[in-house]
Parts: sequence; C-alpha cells; structure tokens
Amino acid sequence: MIIARTIEELQEAKKSLTGSIGFVPTMGALHQGHLSLIRRARDENTHLIVSVFVNPTQFLEGEDLEAYPRKDDADIKICTLAGVDILFMPSIDVMYEKDELCIGAPAVRGYVLEGEKRPGHFDGMLQVVMKLLNLSGATHAYFGKKDAQQLALIMQMVKNYFMDVNIVPCDIVRDEKGLALSSRNVYLKDDEVERALALSQSLKKATHMILAKEFNVERIKKEMLSILSQTDKVEYVAIVNRDFQAIEEIEIGNTIILVAAWVGKPRLIDNLWI
Repeated sequence: MIIARTIEELQEAKKSLTGSIGFVPTMGALHQGHLSLIRRARDENTHLIVSVFVNPTQFLEGEDLEAYPRKDDADIKICTLAGVDILFMPSIDVMYEKDELCIGAPAVRGYVLEGEKRPGHFDGMLQVVMKLLNLSGATHAYFGKKDAQQLALIMQMVKNYFMDVNIVPCDIVRDEKGLALSSRNVYLKDDEVERALALSQSLKKATHMILAKEFNVERIKKEMLSILSQTDKVEYVAIVNRDFQAIEEIEIGNTIILVAAWVGKPRLIDNLWI
C-alpha cells in the first residue's frame, strides 16, 4: 500500500493504476462501518483508494474539530490489511489555500434538518468531497446511508456539475444491539450506550407501524418521540420523501425517516429508508 500525503504523491501513485478505481473518503478513526464500504469498493473495482482527512470546513464553531477521534496508525494498519492500494492522508495546508473558491449547498435541501441545525456544514462537506472526487479520479465512490442528507447532496452535486463518477450508496452498519456505527460513539459512556439505542429503537417502532399499515406521519412521529425521550435532547424526528420534502403519509419506496438526538457528549443521527 502506498501512503500519499501530498497531491504530487497521490498523482504519482495513480500513474500505475489501470482499470476502475473505487474510492472511499473518510475522516479516519475507521470502524466496521467504514470497513463495509472499503470491502465493497475492493470487491467491485480493480483498484482502491481511501482518504483519511478531518475536514475543518464542515465543523461549526464550538463543534468537536480538535477533539474528533484521530487514529492514524490504526487506520494505516486497517487499510493495509483491507487491500487498499493508495491511502491519501493530506494535511489541511495540502487541501486548502487562504482565499478559496467556495461551493454552496442548495437553498432548499441544504438548509433543512442537518442544514438547519448546522448552517454551513454542508457547504464545507461538499467543498471537500468535490476536491477528493477530483483528486481520486474515482470510477465509483462509496458513501454510507447513515448520513442520508449528505449522500443526497453529494449525488446532486455530481449531477449538477456533470462529474464523471458513480456514487454508490451503502447500507448502515450497526452493532449487535442495533446502534448505528459512528466514530463519535467512542464519546459514549457505558450507561449512555443503552440510552443511545433509543434512536434505532424508535426507527424499529416506525418499521413495525408501517408493516401494520400505519402510514400517518404524525402518529408515527408521536410513538417515536415517546421512545426518544430516553435521550438527553431530541433535535428532530423527520419523515420526508427522497427530495427531503415533508410528507403527511408514508410513501413506500420514496420515504426516509430521520432522527437526531444528544446522548451525553455526542450528537447522534440515524435513519430508515422506506
């Protein structure tokens, strides 16, 4: 495996690649969720590039940029064992200059839910994803469905800017109790882990209701909020269509149910695609 830390090193390493390139962008502290993306990309492509970069432009003031988990040595070992061809680990100075062109999230889908709670987050996320997709030269790029709104906006960016890459959505990976895997889960104390399960349990309740032919959004939300009362603070329970527009009735094949809540230190998100 080649470790590239500059643009020049990445470009030099890519010269030897022929065939399709799978790309998995990450912020490091790799876990089984990341590994599921990496393994799929490995299986479906001739070559595999993974990036590890904690992107400062998608963190808001007061968020956990400095404290965000960083495990470079472990990430290198994991990528080596997983058969990664190139691991790109740039510094902030490599990725950004002082007076940058900016990319903005769309005015509607970029400023609801996560965009409303974290204004400017999606601008920074799209900025770095565009850079990384261009640098990787990826044929296929793999993103998890847990960040559903992020995934939708990346797909829109690729479409709107006519970028020659296929975005591959990948299912959420959970632990044995149902908690969606996240690098921020390391913040959870033992007693908080059980309360964090309220997110996935609320989505499971929604699933049972829909299977029982309950499609009314308000009744589903009410039951979910009852379960989510175990958390410290619920930021939102949203039931929307795939364009992130509010709906009154569940639309099978075109609905996403999203939750965001605080449990102890971390802010957790989860979702269900119907």
